[in-house]
This record gives sequence, structure tokens and C-alpha cells, in this order.
Amino acid sequence: MDGRALADRIRAHVGEEARSLGHVGFATVLVGDDAASEIYIRLKHDAATAAGIDAQDVRLPESIGEDELLERVAELNASDDVDALLVQTPLPDHLDEERIVRAVEPVKDVDGFHPWNAGELYLGRPQLVPATPTGIMALLAEYRIELDGAHAVIVGRSDIVGKPIAHLLLQANATVTLCHTHTRDLARHTLDADVLVVAAGRPAVVTPDMVKARSAVVDVGINRTEAGVVGDVDPRAADVAAYLTPVPGGVGPMTIACVLQNAVRCARFRRGEIAHSAR
Repeated sequence: MDGRALADRIRAHVGEEARSLGHVGFATVLVGDDAASEIYIRLKHDAATAAGIDAQDVRLPESIGEDELLERVAELNASDDVDALLVQTPLPDHLDEERIVRAVEPVKDVDGFHPWNAGELYLGRPQLVPATPTGIMALLAEYRIELDGAHAVIVGRSDIVGKPIAHLLLQANATVTLCHTHTRDLARHTLDADVLVVAAGRPAVVTPDMVKARSAVVDVGINRTEAGVVGDVDPRAADVAAYLTPVPGGVGPMTIACVLQNAVRCARFRRGEIAHSAR
């Protein structure tokens, strides 16, 4: 499943929407100098600028106090120039990440992490949904993967990927099994998966002998090793599965594209073109 081609189409559509709106403001907040976070921020800003979105890059020192960070988030919440707001995680250890996430205005919550947006997804009323699960669903739709009645197995229960994709798949009428680090005999579950989503953060945690023949496998993992960037699924699984997302070039480009898609959605919420339940 080629994420790059579909992501390019989504980004082109986002550019058209941004032009029709006249202005879409997207602010990111990066605390400290985490190398991986620096890369993610740069990719988001490059993509936003290419799509005609006004990207504001807020950099704050690692030593910043929690109250000072909350004040900066409040300023961005109040700014009419900012439609969409993202605080890059992980944050330094001395900061309460949950408290910072809750401080972002729900209608500007481009990441979809705020409890309000998470709760609406849980209730089957998606408002702003995390970009990676959104991108996964778009890829499955693009390749016409049948979800109604299918058995979907997810490996990983994070708030960013595992839990939200479980809800999206349930809402598409799949039967969902959510596996995690305490799951016994993981292969017994993965071998039963018509659709397998692996977001464990461990290289090759799923091997070819754990994959059902002719299934669709989505590899969310991005692991930097001495051999280069690899996923959570052994690439030889392509010999067994009908579909497999490559790493890189699969879910990664979709995540960036869907962040931009969410930014436009935030702008439409703020203009009253679509209704957000928090307003």
C-alpha cells in the first residue's frame, strides 16, 4: 500500500482548501531539542508551507516552567491567526504532558489528543482524530480493503495509534482485537487477522509466520537501527500478505498529510463552516 502517492493527493486537496479559505494558521510548539521531534516538526512545516498553510514555529527552552508553557499555549489558543495548534511530544520529564494536552483548545487540537476529541471518537462522533489512524483508514479505503465483518487485530494500545484506530475500525463494523505487551501468544491472534495494524515500536515484532495469508498489513513502526529505518513488521511478510505498507513510504507520509487535513478542518470549525461539539 503506497502511502506516498495517496498522501500527495491529499496534500494537493489540502492546498486547494487552504486557498479557498484564504488563510489557515498552523502553530507548532517544540520544547527542548529532541532530535526526532526536530525532524517531525521540520517535515510538518515543510508540508504545511507547500500546501499554502501559514506555519508558525514556536521554539521554547527545555528548562521552561510548566506555568510559563501553559501561558504560551493560552496565547496561541487566543490568537485569531492560529487555527490549528500542536504541542510536540514527548515533553521534558519535568512537564505534565497530560496537563499540557488538556490546555489546547479542542477546536484547535490538530493532533486530536484532547480528552474532548478522544471522548467524541469513543462515542462514535469523530471531531478531530489523530493523524496516523486517520491515514491508516484512508489507505485501507484507497485499496478497497473490506472492513465490514472483517477481523482486525491491532498490536499496540497507545493513545496516539492503537486505541483510536480500534475505535475507527469498530465504527467501520470490523471485529477488533487489541493486543499489547501483556498479550499471551501474540501469533495466535495475528494469524487470525484479515487486517493487521502493528504499532508496537519494536523492530520485526511481527514475523512472516505470524501473518495470515492474503491479509492486509499496516506497519506503523519507525525504528532507527544500524541497518537503517525499519518497521515493526518483517518486510518478508509481503510474501504472505496481500497488502503491506512499506517502511518508509507507507504510513509516515499519510500521517503528515492528515495533520494538514486536520489543520484545514480546525480552520473550518473556527469559521463555523462545520460544527464542533465543544463550541
